[in-house]
Amino acid sequence: MARKIAVGMAEYRVSNDPEDVLCVLGLGSCVGVCLYDPVRRIGGMVHVLLPEHLPGQSNPFKFADTAVPALLAEVEKAGASRRNIFAKISGGAKMFSGADTLFDIGKRNAEAVKEALKVLGIPLKGEDVGGNRGRSIFFYLEDGRLEIKILGRDVMVI
Repeated sequence: MARKIAVGMAEYRVSNDPEDVLCVLGLGSCVGVCLYDPVRRIGGMVHVLLPEHLPGQSNPFKFADTAVPALLAEVEKAGASRRNIFAKISGGAKMFSGADTLFDIGKRNAEAVKEALKVLGIPLKGEDVGGNRGRSIFFYLEDGRLEIKILGRDVMVI
């Protein structure tokens, strides 16, 4: 039976149990980043709040530019092989209408996550970012699928 494991803001979880489902409920402008090794069936998720690390902040899992490499290190520490790992992401909504690009944190978060993945050479195999609605995401470690639930829409699987 699947065990759901919640990932809170600026937190991460890693598991090698294919029964586990990592989840974030109510992603708005934040981005959920999932890394998965399909050969070893090891995966992890981080709940990113902001695009860039701020001086004086000690939690690397809060910021896209530090959270993605930190999650990669944790997934590898659990036994994943970097050559097998791919990513899926969701979130990054524009939660405040009329916000200009500077204050569109969702868009900036998604862009920063994609850039961090690119720098690390991690392929992005699926994404659902942007829009103006929050989402809940469920990352299944049995096969690496990411289920996305948006209020008022059908469930999407990537």
